[in-house]
Amino acid sequence: MKHLIVYCHPNPDSFNNAIVDAFIGSLKEQSHEVVVRDLYAMRFDPVLKASDFEAMREGNTPTDIKTEQEHVKWADAFTMVYPIWWTGLPALIKGYIDRVFSYGFAYAYAKDGSISKLLAGKQGLIINTHGTPSEIYSKTGMYDGLKITSDTGIYEFCGIKPVGHLFFGSVPQIDDAARKKMLEEVKEKAIHLFKI
Repeated sequence: MKHLIVYCHPNPDSFNNAIVDAFIGSLKEQSHEVVVRDLYAMRFDPVLKASDFEAMREGNTPTDIKTEQEHVKWADAFTMVYPIWWTGLPALIKGYIDRVFSYGFAYAYAKDGSISKLLAGKQGLIINTHGTPSEIYSKTGMYDGLKITSDTGIYEFCGIKPVGHLFFGSVPQIDDAARKKMLEEVKEKAIHLFKI
């Protein structure tokens, strides 16, 4: 399979980066093709502008958006790796979705008002870290809320089939042994989640 990983974390030495490395290694062991888009390293512009709307309406999609859309089109599987900040997506990855998953590319409305899911046939995974203990997020319903806004509100809305959503809590507080277990889970999911 062809895997696109969209990664968003400002620290190249973060645990999120270790997750991406583990995920890539496991995918490549299965002979999958992998492309990573590191939004911070790319200095991706997350701000959706009026000029973007105007250009896309005229059929002149801005180059940076078009480049990312070509990667999305190429992929059979789409994985986002990012930390949960203030119970949601970091601004940079939210801006990526705002700009790249545009009307006419990721979705459209039919004359009868129904939604055309233009990314159907792809599979999607989300891997999140957060500092709050998992028990708190689970007990308060935060995990359910995050799945609704991301798995349903982004992936399913565009036709991407969610195959999993991994949450790793208390990351800054736990020891290396616990983090290694998390990385093993990531590797295992890379082997078993995606089906051709």
